[in-house]
Amino acid sequence: MAGLIPPIRPGVPGHSADRSPYVVDISSVILRFATTPKRIQILKGFLEFRQNFYALGVIDGFQWVDGSFCQDIETIESRDPGDIDVVTFFYTPQGVDLTAELIESITNLLNSEYTKPRFNVDAYGMQLGTTFTASTVQTLSYWYSMWSHRKSDNMWKGFVQVPLSPTEDKQAIIELNKIEIQEEMQ
Repeated sequence: MAGLIPPIRPGVPGHSADRSPYVVDISSVILRFATTPKRIQILKGFLEFRQNFYALGVIDGFQWVDGSFCQDIETIESRDPGDIDVVTFFYTPQGVDLTAELIESITNLLNSEYTKPRFNVDAYGMQLGTTFTASTVQTLSYWYSMWSHRKSDNMWKGFVQVPLSPTEDKQAIIELNKIEIQEEMQ
């Protein structure tokens, strides 16, 4: 299991709630994964991606974060991660008219063709606070099943859940900049 986030925390019973997705703050993601110049670049894009949501008033929700970025892919496959995979679960902004322009802007942030070249984020999303339907269950099941296994060998793995938080992101940007400066000095 080396190099992967475990699907269930080692040493706890299988029925434990201490399992994937693990809820962590954005600073924990920065401190854990900002280990190479490529990862720092991807994290800068991820933080900018999150800032774009905040600029639209989307501040309530969370993101599932996964992909080769959340693995020790440098050791496992002798390569850098290419991007970070993110599903954003969000509430629409409160007290704001849902104009066609706002809806288009949010939709762009959930479209990988838009986000990959701009932010190094493979982006998807689901709106919270809507009717819970069979389609919702199917979509959630899809994400959980896809992200609970490594594609190359079907090994079980976990992923993290990061709350949207403009305040915490400000601190994370400072932390990432410090790490980048230290990396450049080496």
